[in-house]
Amino acid sequence: MEADEFVVVEMKDAAMDVPAEQDHLDSLSSYIDGIADTLWPINKKIHDNPELGYQEKIAHAALTGFLETRKGWKVTRSAYGLETAFVAVYDSGKKGPVVSFNAEMEADALPGIGHACGHNLIAMASLSGALATAECMEAYHIPGKVVLFGTPAEEGGGGKIKLLNAGAYKDYKCDINLISHPGIVNDGALIRTAAYTRFKVEYFGLEAHAAASPWLGINALDALITAYNGLSVLRQQTMPGDIIQGHITDGGLAPNIIHAYAAGVFIARANTRDRLAVLKKKVDACFEAGAAATGATLKSTFEQSYDDHVPNRALGRSYRHFFNRLGGAIPTADIDEIEHRTMASTDQGNISYAMPSLSPGFWIRPGNIGSGPHSPEFTEVSGTREAFDLALKVGKGLAATAIDVLTRKGLLDEVKKEFEAMKR
Repeated sequence: MEADEFVVVEMKDAAMDVPAEQDHLDSLSSYIDGIADTLWPINKKIHDNPELGYQEKIAHAALTGFLETRKGWKVTRSAYGLETAFVAVYDSGKKGPVVSFNAEMEADALPGIGHACGHNLIAMASLSGALATAECMEAYHIPGKVVLFGTPAEEGGGGKIKLLNAGAYKDYKCDINLISHPGIVNDGALIRTAAYTRFKVEYFGLEAHAAASPWLGINALDALITAYNGLSVLRQQTMPGDIIQGHITDGGLAPNIIHAYAAGVFIARANTRDRLAVLKKKVDACFEAGAAATGATLKSTFEQSYDDHVPNRALGRSYRHFFNRLGGAIPTADIDEIEHRTMASTDQGNISYAMPSLSPGFWIRPGNIGSGPHSPEFTEVSGTREAFDLALKVGKGLAATAIDVLTRKGLLDEVKKEFEAMKR
């Protein structure tokens, strides 16, 4: 992004154009407080019944069943060919912007430890935010639409990418997209994640007796070990933010056989998708070297990739303004982006390259500060009433941001201008 555009953006950061007494934060907050006890059992049902990606049938039924009871909402279950995805739409009937929320809903749990990423809380923040936005639109005759997407399988399944590729966000002409994520660091608006790619590597060699006639064989495991060692050497000269991970899934059948087959699964991450493309070429060269050194045949199979999440600063200013009025302490943009860069990855990153996106982070206070996402303690804390209440606080901030986009003259243009500059 161009530096002068950042200056213009941040000069407006200290004061919002809408005075506190003229916005709708209080009514949005009151509405969400009023439905908290109604949402709590849904949250508990999702948390207490963990389901793996694309198998989130209990969560799908709980959320869609509830939304179908809400006046003015049109719900499509099993949307875009995904059994556990859904789309829920509130249309004011008057032409205006389209604000969308992603409910990473669904009990997209991790094997063996349940909701260790707090996806039930992500769902509650988006659900409460979308409902409050629609209620405010109804009460104050605000034009536009609200779209709530139920997005399955974030943990490695890329549910949002499948919806994106199927045209879901284009079909509903979404102008912005909002989501959030719990964690163990201070609250933040401008969360940046890493770009990531996952792939399987296989080497095919030729079996031979490892003692009697090893020269007749081609050792696939040697090829994989050569590549693995090459990756270790490559790490000396990678950039900060570059990460290479992997494990060997098949290492041969017996020690007295020249191994005809070896395989592993590998991941590369980088700060941006452009940097990841550069890193991946270097990683691929290591695997090609293993094949060249041994004569084994290399096969590399793409499995999944996520873009880095690029937060929209204009949306971030709005969210920070409202969230801090709710008692938060999110710092200014430059500090916020530095403090809240993470090398974790999410399919929301792909959304951020398709439209202006915001994915605030919120601290849910596990007892052991080191017990972050993907730990049993984080699973336990994600199911508490305190964490649920914190998610609803985020929902208030998201709703206020959505209403700000719908009502404040020039804000959506500013959001889109920054988005286009980011893409350049």
